Amino acid sequence: MYFDKPGPENTPAVIRIVVKEARERNISHVVAASTTGKSVLGLMEEGADSGLKIVAVTHNFGFSEEDKNEFDPAVREKIISAGHAVLTGTMVTRNINKAISSKLGGFSHTEIINATLRMFGQGMKVCPEIVAMAADSGLVPFADVIAVAGTGKGWDTAAIIKANSSNKFFDIKVREVLCKPRSF
Repeated sequence: MYFDKPGPENTPAVIRIVVKEARERNISHVVAASTTGKSVLGLMEEGADSGLKIVAVTHNFGFSEEDKNEFDPAVREKIISAGHAVLTGTMVTRNINKAISSKLGGFSHTEIINATLRMFGQGMKVCPEIVAMAADSGLVPFADVIAVAGTGKGWDTAAIIKANSSNKFFDIKVREVLCKPRSF
């Protein structure tokens, strides 16, 4: 499915696509980028009887404000209480290299990877990144999972991805794009 434009208005459709495809393909794990957790709660509700295991991947502490995390602590508790996971860690393609290039100028290898992946859309940059993070943390099997991300707030992108760890980033395989925006 292709959305005409990116944005949070696509989130309900993305949730329906993810739950439907997970059921039809017998995929048990969904890795979801999330700033606040709101979209994850929607996915939990829609997929309540599907047996999905959801890993919500948040920004790291200090991402937008020193010593703070945007993810709502009450939502974190709801997700964990329901048997899912919340992963807060260093983004695979935004690490110490970004700190060096921000301070000293120039660019890093990871920034080239990011720019290349963004040619397919912001969500398509995030999807393999969060899958690597979840695999690194042992929260998903090294098998097909569904990754969900977006452009700004909400979700507009979902893909079936063969998971692998960040040290084997180029062994991660984007098997299918389930939905994404045409323009971004």
